[in-house]
Amino acid sequence: MISSDEIQAALSGAWRLMLGKADGLRLLDLSADGFWNSFFAIVVALPAMIVSWVGIANEIGDPDAVAARFGLVLRLGTIDVATWVLPLVGLAVIAPRAGIGTRFVHYVVASNWASAIVAWIMLPAALVRLFIPSAGQAAGLLSLALFILTMVMIWRMTNAAIGKGAAVGTAVFVGMFIGSLAVLFALQSLLGVAITE
Repeated sequence: MISSDEIQAALSGAWRLMLGKADGLRLLDLSADGFWNSFFAIVVALPAMIVSWVGIANEIGDPDAVAARFGLVLRLGTIDVATWVLPLVGLAVIAPRAGIGTRFVHYVVASNWASAIVAWIMLPAALVRLFIPSAGQAAGLLSLALFILTMVMIWRMTNAAIGKGAAVGTAVFVGMFIGSLAVLFALQSLLGVAITE
């Protein structure tokens, strides 16, 4: 089981990478255990993600069907976790052929912990959506602003973790973004989740 000190160090390292500081890698555990432990970041992100799922389920689900909304929350959770993990599996296949095999562990560990930070950065917009449903437009604008901010930070993290220059880092960032969107849209269609916003 990963300790709270290890979680704090990992989050601090990921945050430094998100600010474009490559020395953040020194705070990450890049061993085999550290690789697998980095997926605990999903648990760290879970409370913030649940708020988002509940807010979306309240918006698009039947307000009178509690069981149906709970099922929708579970489907949204499945989609988000798969969107987090499956692109990394795809990268594992591509990385050696793309010349970044030696940096795959660095990227995955950094990306997992950075994704947990992103989930919490996005929390204010999810809270607005959940507790002030009438402020849908404001929540949407806040979500967009936070999304743009976090994409810039994830791009910085990717460049620092890959460590092979901006061109290669940007290619990995774009590839992972497209892969995530592909998984997202495929699973939304497969699980019958229609999010119009």
